[in-house]
Amino acid sequence: QVQLVESGGGLVQPGGSLRLSCAASGFIFENYIIGWFRQAPGKEREGVSCISTKGGITYYATSVKGRFTISRDNATDTVYLEMKSLKPEDTAVYYCAAERLKSGYSVQAMCNLGDFASWGQGTQVTVSS
Repeated sequence: QVQLVESGGGLVQPGGSLRLSCAASGFIFENYIIGWFRQAPGKEREGVSCISTKGGITYYATSVKGRFTISRDNATDTVYLEMKSLKPEDTAVYYCAAERLKSGYSVQAMCNLGDFASWGQGTQVTVSS
């Protein structure tokens, strides 16, 4: 049974940092693209960042580039999202998701499409003073 469990969310002041984790189980982790997505109230879901199977290719949405860093540890089946210089507009529920690389698609294209088969329950990130 595929399972993705996010952790690390919380309340942080503007300019602060958080590190999200996504622990995976029930599938061959190293064969899957992993993505972080977020959804704020009243807004569409956004692909924040995605990482290739071995971690060599990453994609970031323009809104987070330079502030967020995605990484993965295939030895422990875990993906991380390091978030720095957080802004109030980063407030959202953050989800991790897993999908095999689709034929003809880049990591960026998959992140933008957001058509991932397996999703976690999400973790709330609130940036407020």
